[in-house]
Amino acid sequence: MLIELNEDTLADLITKNDKVVVQFSASWCGNCRIMKPKFKKMATENENLTFVLVDAENSPESRKLANVSNLPTFATFVNGKLVNETQTNKAEVLAELVSEISSN
Repeated sequence: MLIELNEDTLADLITKNDKVVVQFSASWCGNCRIMKPKFKKMATENENLTFVLVDAENSPESRKLANVSNLPTFATFVNGKLVNETQTNKAEVLAELVSEISSN
């Protein structure tokens, strides 16, 4: 499942879903635009996970959940708790992050 948040409600979403993968991005971020289709593709390949796109510029409270300091930042949450995060523009690194929680 892929969700594009339009409101700063990531905290609610991660408590309602067991396993969540988040991409924090911004419209001006080139690497974010490069990674977005890869992120969406992984969402279709991992139906047991919830994938969420968050506009980091418009979601300050959501940013705090993963200590976002650079974009794009990818974060995984299991049972409402942050498991891992990384800043990357490499699909392989994102795939590793996703596999960490999909296998549990």
